[in-house]
Amino acid sequence: MDFSLLGWGNAGWGDEFLRGMGMTLAVATGAFLLSIVFGTIFAGAKLSRFRVLQICGDIYTTVLRGIPELLVIYLVFFGGGSVLRSIATSLFGFEGYVDLPVFATGVLCIGVSAGAYSTEVIRGAVLAVPKGEIDAARAIGMSTTLRFRRILVPQAARFALPGLGNVWQFALKDTALISIVSLVEIMRTAALGAASTKEPFTFFITAFCLFLFLASISNRGFRMAENWADRGVRRE
Repeated sequence: MDFSLLGWGNAGWGDEFLRGMGMTLAVATGAFLLSIVFGTIFAGAKLSRFRVLQICGDIYTTVLRGIPELLVIYLVFFGGGSVLRSIATSLFGFEGYVDLPVFATGVLCIGVSAGAYSTEVIRGAVLAVPKGEIDAARAIGMSTTLRFRRILVPQAARFALPGLGNVWQFALKDTALISIVSLVEIMRTAALGAASTKEPFTFFITAFCLFLFLASISNRGFRMAENWADRGVRRE
């Protein structure tokens, strides 16, 4: 191993790894937030009284949890480009190649995949809210909106935090898959450095350490959030 390759400036790859880590965090954060949006929508669908919405939610979670995330990236990046090219050709006579923005593609693909797991986390959290509390709020005359805001959302958010921590780790790790579409994050930086210097172990062990660092910080952050959310909760 040659750690001198990890220096700063033109002679080293340290600044490239730092930028790659920033890109990894940006993609993971965007995908995680998007997964919560998808998770909330489809959890609501699965908890709905309408059978059609329940079926839509089941299809989403079954399909997205059943296929590899790499396949989702291929379908969206290459298939999406083909669809846009066909539309552009039919409407405007455009014959060139249409490239999807790689950052948006990465956020969308990971967010959609992680959203299937967020759906089950949020659905389970809503079901964990004691029904007696909802009934008590209804009995004292709380409106549906007020019950949702003061009873359901705070309780469900507290129950969902541990599961959402796992979804965040899922999104963080899957950013490595986006390197196949040339988005320069940690893994792409490691691959470029390994190919350029013929020192693959140095660069991939660096990528390992960076992902482990981010995962450790994330675990600590979510643990602190869980402790904050559980303050005042009586424990046996």
